[in-house]
Amino acid sequence: MTQPLDALPIEELRRRSSTKWAKYPDDVLPLFVAETDFALAPAITRCLTEAVQRGDTGYTPPTTRLPDAFAAFAQRRFGWTVDPARVRTTCDVMMGIAELLRAVTSPGDRVIITTPVYPPFFAVNDESKTDVVAIPLSKHNDGWSLDLPSIEAAFAEGAKVMLLCNPHNPTGTVHSRETLAELARIAKRHGGWIVSDEIHAPLTLAGATFTPFLDAAPEAKEVGFAVTSASKAFNLAGLKCAFILTDAPEPARIVSAIPDEVEWRTSLFGVFANVAAFEEGDEWLDSLIARLELNRQLLVDLLAEHLPEARYMPGDAGYLAWVDLRELGWGDNPALKILREAKVAVHLGPLFGEQGRGHIRINFGTSPAILTEAVERIGALRG
Repeated sequence: MTQPLDALPIEELRRRSSTKWAKYPDDVLPLFVAETDFALAPAITRCLTEAVQRGDTGYTPPTTRLPDAFAAFAQRRFGWTVDPARVRTTCDVMMGIAELLRAVTSPGDRVIITTPVYPPFFAVNDESKTDVVAIPLSKHNDGWSLDLPSIEAAFAEGAKVMLLCNPHNPTGTVHSRETLAELARIAKRHGGWIVSDEIHAPLTLAGATFTPFLDAAPEAKEVGFAVTSASKAFNLAGLKCAFILTDAPEPARIVSAIPDEVEWRTSLFGVFANVAAFEEGDEWLDSLIARLELNRQLLVDLLAEHLPEARYMPGDAGYLAWVDLRELGWGDNPALKILREAKVAVHLGPLFGEQGRGHIRINFGTSPAILTEAVERIGALRG
């Protein structure tokens, strides 16, 4: 049986200088931004320490072990065959998405996003001067799914691209192979593109099966790009390394035409850490997943005890929980009240789109003690 990973003590976490632990005063418990509270995988610590000791802090070379390392990881974890020759690095996932939008759209083109969704999906369209077409996810008794008829209608009306979140942030939805295959066929029928953000894929939890978009159907290879990184699972966001994947000639041609400067922005330390994660991080990752599964259930139990009005459908991947607090009557943006009165920082629901009103996103990638205290503090606001 896999031993669940333990989070670091809060005293040690408060010494961190990243956004999660530096943004707010020490009396605030931070459960907002997508950083986790665990020590790095040992292989990552070792490779970065060795790089510093040898002064290996220069530019990233054009050829690294990263494509082969990810290809082996994808085969082991997802049963997905990746061609290392079609892996191109960049700085982070959103930079990769921004460059792909520049490559396949013109200002004023329409881009589909499925709300509630990761807030930078809105911002990246501002950057590329494209227009957002927001299509809400379909909500069911046991989860969420893509509204394929509405997506097809948007493509039929001229949308050029859809930004897919797979697995979906913030709901943790792992889209089925059948859904993704039909999405690919829709895009192909209408001459559209799918850009799939798959950064949460390594964090797929027990009972769910992650399907890479490019592997969902033959049509997906023709219309798709995937962008991913080890950064979300292994807590490496500050090391700035992600990569774009393709699996057919035309998408590969488009990616190869992206300016070289996009690749130069990749951090050498990010490459070192991603390679270590993909080559030597499986045992650590399994322990993290075991902890997240326990924390997900703990959050269900804590909400039932301390916030019975809350509505939460546990997701299939990741450490982010999408929680509906509308029955409490705390307004469109309850995170503001929670921060002010409970001293708990959670993510602001309205940033995820219109469907985020009255919602919060909770990061449960922490210790049971911190998670428990945070929910107890929020529950105390009920009076």
